[in-house]
Amino acid sequence: MYELLMQTYTITLPFLLGYIVWLLKRQKKERNANSRGTMLLLRVQMIDYHDRYIGLGYIPSYAYQNFCDMYTAYHELGGNGMITKMYDEIQELHIKKVGES
Repeated sequence: MYELLMQTYTITLPFLLGYIVWLLKRQKKERNANSRGTMLLLRVQMIDYHDRYIGLGYIPSYAYQNFCDMYTAYHELGGNGMITKMYDEIQELHIKKVGES
């Protein structure tokens, strides 16, 4: 009986480990795709904010906070490049508080 169990484990264990490795690779691929998609959506939104508020010459405080939060998340996901230049330009804008004329 012991030999039968050992043979069963010897045969099934590599298949089970292979399946686990396959599942982990698939999950990693999905996580990478989700991260990339999130990063692209953040970039589109930050470009929109940049264009809108640079055109106005000021940025509302809530939009400024949103932009800073998006910028932080974008960089944590591995984004860089032109968004840093846009971030620097947003930093130079006058921050208009809610209710301020």
